[in-house]
Amino acid sequence: MTAVQPFRFLLLPGWQNSGPGHWQTLWEQQLGHERLQQDDWWWPRRGDWMARLEDTLLADERPAVLVAHSLGCHLVAAWASHSQQTRRVAGALLVAPPDLARTDLPPQVRAWAPVALQPLPFASTVVLSADDPYCSAERGLQIAAAWGGEIETLGAAGHINGDSGLGDWPDGQALLQALAQRAGGRA
Repeated sequence: MTAVQPFRFLLLPGWQNSGPGHWQTLWEQQLGHERLQQDDWWWPRRGDWMARLEDTLLADERPAVLVAHSLGCHLVAAWASHSQQTRRVAGALLVAPPDLARTDLPPQVRAWAPVALQPLPFASTVVLSADDPYCSAERGLQIAAAWGGEIETLGAAGHINGDSGLGDWPDGQALLQALAQRAGGRA
């Protein structure tokens, strides 16, 4: 790894943020990636989250690679469908997007429906689990295909979060490295 990185890596947690055992938290601590902070992790408002992402991207000239988990994936898709600043993003690693059409999701998450299902205007990798409790494998593949980019399926990895036993998730770091290289830089 070089001393100067061409990209900034911006972690986008989902609903309720990412806790101490979550790979996003470990990447923040161990790799120095920046976490996008939201004002309300419990009652997320899509417009507020999109505005925070836009402001954060505008505050730094370096192109960003977005590293999203769960509802953070839908933040990326919704933001990309509205923003005039998508050139500020070089790529996105989108991990475990939930199916927002499910009736068993909490109302504050279901309020983000409908899902933005247009191709993303930057390099992307969507990472899915065969047994994600918040999204069937079939629906995950439909969402990922609509967003474009590469698709990685981990097998049985739950919601690919702290409960999945991934630790600092070296395989995820390898996916991020490959994405950064496709986007023209280094992780």
